[in-house]
Amino acid sequence: MANIHSQKKRILRTERERLENRRYTSTIRTYFRRLEAAVHSGDETLAETEHRALTSVIDKAVKRGALHRNTGDRKKSRASRIRAGASS
Repeated sequence: MANIHSQKKRILRTERERLENRRYTSTIRTYFRRLEAAVHSGDETLAETEHRALTSVIDKAVKRGALHRNTGDRKKSRASRIRAGASS
């Protein structure tokens, strides 16, 4: 543990930020699973709803800084390909 007061505060803040970033990435993985389940079930409206929710969460994570912009775009592209697989 650091001896410097500001460094102790920084360690605590970094841990809080790390946990918040983990929450975003975990939520995104959960939404991907939900989207895939909706696509495999064949329910078009549910798949559309899940896709919209996933895209929203990814955009929020990018805006917050939990994900890099290119990573967010890649994940949204992957979600669109999964979603397109439902309509094919």
